[in-house]
Amino acid sequence: EREMNALSPQDLEPLDSEGWYNFLKEKYFRWKYTQPNRYVTTTDKLRRYTEENRLHELFSIKKRLLALDVSDIKGCLDTVCEIHGLGTAGASGLLSLIYPHAFGTVDQFMVKALRDVSGARYTPLIEKMNPNNLSIKNGVLLIEVMRRKADELNSTFKTSFWTPRKIDMILWISRD
Repeated sequence: EREMNALSPQDLEPLDSEGWYNFLKEKYFRWKYTQPNRYVTTTDKLRRYTEENRLHELFSIKKRLLALDVSDIKGCLDTVCEIHGLGTAGASGLLSLIYPHAFGTVDQFMVKALRDVSGARYTPLIEKMNPNNLSIKNGVLLIEVMRRKADELNSTFKTSFWTPRKIDMILWISRD
């Protein structure tokens, strides 16, 4: 957890195509998919890059990932979702580790935690989401919620401490 939380774009920059593939398989997917069955199914999809001799395609995604305009939430999610095995939750998780100032992980736990926040203006939209199958559109809304909350907390406490990643970590910890 500490290693992944300390990740930066500069850590990924020197990775070649095999290094990038190994990082995803051995580091990121192990961090994100802690249930053994989920790890197996996602790495099976990722393995297509090696089996089909297409590591160059995965490497191309890495290059674009490191040059993203983080203000374009949808564009960022779309780019990372191109990685075989990653949906909205997995894509947002990778973005949250690389760009914690701009992204948090959106997943079923976040949706369930936000449903417990009474009186929030976005509650009706959260209620309509399927926590087990979040769309890119859902991801954009949830990341916007985390960005707004981080901005609000930083403004209230006159700090720059809060990030969307820290908001997602709090929501994850608050789950049952």
